[in-house]
Amino acid sequence: MQRSDVLRLAKPRGWRAAPGILLGLLSALCAVALLATSAYLITRAAEQPPILYLSAAMVGVRAFALGRAFFRYTERLASHDAAFRAMPELRVGLYERLVPRSPDGLGTTRRGDLLSRLVSDVDDQQDLPLRVVQPLLVSSLTAIASVVLVWLLLPAAGMTLLACLLVAAVVGTAVDSAVARGVQRGVAALRGEHLARLTQYLRSLDTLIAYGAAPAAERRLDEADRALTSAVRRRVAGASIASALTTLLAGAATLSAVLVGVPALGTGGFDGPALAVVVLVPLAVFEVFGMIPLALGSWRRVSASAQRIAQVVPDEIPAEIPRQEPSSAVTTLPEGRSIRLRGVSARWPGASEPAVSGIDLDVSAGECVLVTGSSGAGKTTLAHVLVRFLEHGGRYEIDGVDVRDLAPDDVRRLVGLCEQTPHLFDDDLRQNLLFAREDSDDADLLAVLDRVGLGEWTAERGGLDARVGERGSLVSGGQAQRIALARAMLADRPVLVLDEPTAGVDADRADALVADLVGAARASGRAVVLISHAPVDPALVDRALRL
Repeated sequence: MQRSDVLRLAKPRGWRAAPGILLGLLSALCAVALLATSAYLITRAAEQPPILYLSAAMVGVRAFALGRAFFRYTERLASHDAAFRAMPELRVGLYERLVPRSPDGLGTTRRGDLLSRLVSDVDDQQDLPLRVVQPLLVSSLTAIASVVLVWLLLPAAGMTLLACLLVAAVVGTAVDSAVARGVQRGVAALRGEHLARLTQYLRSLDTLIAYGAAPAAERRLDEADRALTSAVRRRVAGASIASALTTLLAGAATLSAVLVGVPALGTGGFDGPALAVVVLVPLAVFEVFGMIPLALGSWRRVSASAQRIAQVVPDEIPAEIPRQEPSSAVTTLPEGRSIRLRGVSARWPGASEPAVSGIDLDVSAGECVLVTGSSGAGKTTLAHVLVRFLEHGGRYEIDGVDVRDLAPDDVRRLVGLCEQTPHLFDDDLRQNLLFAREDSDDADLLAVLDRVGLGEWTAERGGLDARVGERGSLVSGGQAQRIALARAMLADRPVLVLDEPTAGVDADRADALVADLVGAARASGRAVVLISHAPVDPALVDRALRL
């Protein structure tokens, strides 16, 4: 994914963006016209002409005052509506590109940094239409119209106004760039680093406190916060100096209009009311035109955020990640009665050496095969191959059908994975089970919980409305494994892969947990691949494979 792809998705379609731009232009023109008409009305009234000569200017002041507020309000509604409607397209587009790479294709990006890119950096893309495209168009068109108006009244004043506007655009942008050079990209990266450290700190706070490492982690978090704060201050300083210079040049344009306008009084029909218009219009123009340096600063921020988003979604899917399209169309999915591996090897994205190689494995319905090995031997790699998170060498068949002839999602409808640390959502038991099969009623959920040994525990906790906490913080490790198995059984996967189900479980309860998990799965005729580094009762398994 390229930066241009991100910007294209963030930009509203033309027919959605046009109303906001048009209304913004009308609001800006009304602001200039209001000051010009007011200046003319006051100076003309000082000459005490008949009231009839002032009626048009009086109506104009009212109309432009109301129009400025009305068009400004409706422009905010239209432009924000267009920007917000573009955001779902951007987010969905990113998720559509991320899902085929998940989870193993995102292993090089820390969770906190990934969260920053998908939330903060994506939110920054709203500024593309609101603070970049629209201000540039509105300010430029308003400035051109104002220069033409002043030129018609006094060409010399029009020249000075045009010169001051050009200097403001060039100098303001140059100063903002010089002060905040390199900061825009740095702010996005520092924000990601800060969120990554904060996420790591909060997730491991109990362990840090237990080992007395919390103060050191807090110091590292403070360092990231200070670096981010310093970068943001530099960015804001650049915008502030650019605004100050724009205001200074507005005063210079007004003074220049006085210097060239006073000597021209009484020549060519140039009178006092016209002088007032020529002198005061620059103030209104620069109020609108001051958005240009800010818009260019916003563009650097939007561009840097778009680049960070594009980096997490590369154009090419790594070769180690399975393609979503099957190599050949299979009209009927296998039943998942057996799996067969011959000479299977696999490696993680970016790795130069395979994590496993030469794996032969056969599992049939109702069987349990134990896979053992020391830490780092490739047990989890094998589990990810079985559910098609990782591409493999060799041959992997389900009921005699090569898995490459099936879409990865179809394989995962047949082979379910209970991870070493199953993810539980911060919700109740019901919602943590329902996403596996949405049409299940409470009786189905209670039945499957009872089959995995959680029936009595569920009743003691108050039923399916019991909360499990963030990432399962309110349940034990064994209970989390049982909930994960209940979820897999509810999804009706004919093959279950249990990856280290006793991780985080007390040793005296580990054997009972494995017996319950394997027994519940085999009782329903499922094939089970049990991955464990701890000893398992031989009576529970049919065969063993050591990596």
